[in-house]
Amino acid sequence: MKFEDLLLEIGGFGRFQILILFVLCLARINLPMHFLLHSFLAATPSHHCAIPHQDAFVNLTMEEILLISIPREPDGTFRSCEMFSQPQFHLLLNSSLQPENDSITQSCQHGWVYDHSQFTSTISTQWDLVCEQRGLNQATATFFFIGVTIGAVVFGYLSDRFGRKSMLMLSLVFSVIFGMLSATSVSYSMLAITRTLTGMALSGLSLIVLPLGMEWVDIEHRTFSGVLTSIFWSIGNMLLALIAYLVREWHWLLVAVTGPCLLSIIYLWWVPESARWLIANGKVKQAHKHLLRCARMNGMKDFALSPEALRTITTDKKPGESYSYISLFRTPVLRKISLCSGAVWFGVAFSYYGMSMKLTGFGLNMYLSQFVFGIIEIPAKIIVYVLVNRIGRRQSQAWSLILTGLSFTSLRSVVATTGKGLSEAAFTTVFLYTSELYPTVLRQNGMGYTSFVARLGGALAPLVFLLDEVWRSLPEVTYCGVAVCCGSVAFLLPETLNVRLPEGIEDIEKTQ
Repeated sequence: MKFEDLLLEIGGFGRFQILILFVLCLARINLPMHFLLHSFLAATPSHHCAIPHQDAFVNLTMEEILLISIPREPDGTFRSCEMFSQPQFHLLLNSSLQPENDSITQSCQHGWVYDHSQFTSTISTQWDLVCEQRGLNQATATFFFIGVTIGAVVFGYLSDRFGRKSMLMLSLVFSVIFGMLSATSVSYSMLAITRTLTGMALSGLSLIVLPLGMEWVDIEHRTFSGVLTSIFWSIGNMLLALIAYLVREWHWLLVAVTGPCLLSIIYLWWVPESARWLIANGKVKQAHKHLLRCARMNGMKDFALSPEALRTITTDKKPGESYSYISLFRTPVLRKISLCSGAVWFGVAFSYYGMSMKLTGFGLNMYLSQFVFGIIEIPAKIIVYVLVNRIGRRQSQAWSLILTGLSFTSLRSVVATTGKGLSEAAFTTVFLYTSELYPTVLRQNGMGYTSFVARLGGALAPLVFLLDEVWRSLPEVTYCGVAVCCGSVAFLLPETLNVRLPEGIEDIEKTQ
C-alpha cells in the first residue's frame, strides 16, 4: 500500500490540507523580505568627497565649493571617489575648463557626504562602504547567502533525521534571534556575522515549507500546492517594497522584516508533522493520530485504519537505517538526478538573484521596480501551473531558465521585467520538480543539497556586478551564459508529471 492510496481514503485535498497550505504559505512571506533585502539595506545613494572648511570658502556657495574641489564626470556629475588635491579657483571663471591632468586629483581624504533624500541611512552610509570599500558592501549579500548555504546542509539533514515540524520551528526561533541582533549591529563585522547566522536560520524555513505541505496532498494537487506556496513568495516580494518605502533607516528596516517571523512561530504550532516522514521513521502512532485528525476535518468519518496497518505502508527503509548526503550519490540514477538538479538549482538562483538585486538598472524607481517584480511573478506562476501540467516539469524547467538567461542580453524595462517573471517561473518549477524527484527517505537531504548549490549561486550573484570594472557588459554576459547552460542540463532529468512521489531509493532506481 502506498501513501497516496492512504491519502485518498482520508480526503486527498480537503479542508485539512487547505489549512496546512495556507498557514505554511503565510510563513513563506518572511523569506523574500530577507533574501532580497540587500537592495535596500545596502543601497548606496549619490555621494561625493567631504570638503574640509577653508577660510577661502567663506564667500562661496556650496555649489561653487564643489565646483573647485571635486572633478566632474563627462556627463557633468561630480565624481564620487575623487577630489582635487588643491582648490581649482580658476573653474569659477569657466567651469568647462576641467583639468585633464589626473595628477592633481586624489582619493577622498575626509570621508564622504551622502544624499539623504531617499534613505535616512543604509549600511553603506553607516560605514562608508563606497569606492575602495565597495566590495564589502556587495559582500554583505554574499555573507547572507553563505549562511543560507550552510543552513541548507544542516537543516536538510536534520529535518530528515528529526522531522520537518521541529526543525521548522527551530529555524524560525533562530531567525528572530539573529535578525534582531543584526538590527542592533554596532560594527560592520557584527552585521556580517549576524546576517550570516540569519541566513543559516532562514534556510530551514526555505527548505521545509514546500515539502512539508506537498507531503500532505495527493498527486492531483501537488502542482497547485507548489505554485500556491510560491505565489506567497511574490506577495512577500511586494510587501518588501512597501516596507522599504516606509522605513528608510536600516536598523528599523531589519526589525520590520524580522517581526513577521515571530508571528509565524505562533500560528505554525497548529501544523502537524509530515505523516509520510513519521511512517518512514517508524513513528506510526503519531502518524495515526495526525491521519485521524485529517480524516475528521475532511469529513471522512469512516476512516478506521489501525496503527499496525500503517506499518504496511511501503517506504523501503529498514529498521534503524539512516541516510545522509552521501546516499544521494550511491546509486546510478539518484547520482545522475543529484548532479543534474544541482546544476539547475545553481543556474536558477544565480540568475534570479542577479536579476533581483539590480533594481536600479532598469530605468525605474527601485521601490517601483521591486513592486513590479513582485507583481509580474504572479502571472508567471499561473502560467507555470498550466505549463507543468501540460508539457511537464522537465520542459518547463529547461525553457524558463534558458529564456531567463537570454533576457539578460537587454536591460530595458520591458525585457527585464519579462526576464524577472521567467526567472521566478524557473524558481517555482525547480522547487516543485525537486520535491518530486527525491524519495521520502531522502527528500529533505535532496532539498538540502540542491539548496546548498543554489545558495552558492546566490552568494556569487552580487559579486558578479563587480566585473563591470573589467568590461561593462561582462556581468550580463555571465548571467546569460550560466542560465542557458544550466537550463540545458534540465533536459537530462526524468519527468515527474502525474507520477507517485517515490518513498524509497528503490522507487527511483527501478523506474529508470
